[in-house]
Amino acid sequence: MSENASAAVTKSGWSEAWERALGRVSETSAMALDGFPHYGDPETGKWTTTPDAFWTGGFWIGELWLAAHATGDETFQEQAAIWLKRLEPRIESRTVFRGFLFYYGAVTGAILHNDSTAGRFAARAAQSLAEQFDETAGLIPLGSQAEEAHSVGDGEANIDGLPATPLMLWAAQHLKDDDMRELALRHARRSGEFFIRPDGGVIQSASFDNRTGEVTRRYTHKGYSDSSIWTRAQAWAMLGYALSAGIEPGEPWLLERATQVADWWLDHVPADHVAYWDFDAPVTPETKRDSSGTAIAAAALLKLAAIHPDRAKAEGYRTAARAATAALVERHLRPNGILGDGCFDPKNNKAVANELIWGDYFLLECLAKLSGRLAMEF
Repeated sequence: MSENASAAVTKSGWSEAWERALGRVSETSAMALDGFPHYGDPETGKWTTTPDAFWTGGFWIGELWLAAHATGDETFQEQAAIWLKRLEPRIESRTVFRGFLFYYGAVTGAILHNDSTAGRFAARAAQSLAEQFDETAGLIPLGSQAEEAHSVGDGEANIDGLPATPLMLWAAQHLKDDDMRELALRHARRSGEFFIRPDGGVIQSASFDNRTGEVTRRYTHKGYSDSSIWTRAQAWAMLGYALSAGIEPGEPWLLERATQVADWWLDHVPADHVAYWDFDAPVTPETKRDSSGTAIAAAALLKLAAIHPDRAKAEGYRTAARAATAALVERHLRPNGILGDGCFDPKNNKAVANELIWGDYFLLECLAKLSGRLAMEF
């Protein structure tokens, strides 16, 4: 799958890549893991796990739901249900990152399999997130139990918290809860004001005054510098707004935001389609790529292509998603299904060229769609 031929990849080519990625899901499922898979050694396949799912465990459950849907293999669905039960203690944890945990760990199961436990967990987590909403700031802050937070508490927020919106929007529709819907939309709107620059670039984090709700500083705590565009910040914004726009088509500003941040990505991503870990990091032979951020962006572009009313723009997003996915498959997906070169936390030299469970999930989702195994949007 060369760069220039990515648009011509046949369904059988995507299927071959899907089978590789699915094989890794099967292999991981058969392991006697002592916790949720978090990041893996690309050479040995050994996972570093988290006992409580951290902010990442929902993606593992999402892989299992997706594999069950695409293959019809009930074993995957049974495993997803088992892992979902292990996520139950996190429903009330005070962190905005429950958006990650329960959208992919629970909403995915409710949509693809009509799983009642998944739907119930998603609704409970969304209700708890609504209780965490800060009326003064107009969004959901990180929370006192937020994972990986540079400075936690009620005066900090970041773009990684945007996925709380699609979780709450889904639950609001499910529960017919107009108040929750309004809070979800307010969170998304204020997140745009906090983190998105006028040119569409995304700054990861912000501190705000608890008395007034006004931003006191913007910074990128996981990126190259305070003012840099960290790759996953841009990708999370793309995903969060595209997902939300698909759930709420009657709110055109969601689509506008999704378009704005996606266009910034396409204007700045390297010509070979795979982003470095930060868009402002100096590029040298040692600069790390981030296959996981690229996989998130590709999934977001496919979602945006499916809902954008401008068919020329939609086709451009679809072409870009195919090119990014093809580049990941060609250069970063190993024969055994491991997606290497995910860059987790270079500032702390942690898992800088590894398999990352969220990268695995989003590549699997892209391959499911491109190979014709997943026709629905979620």
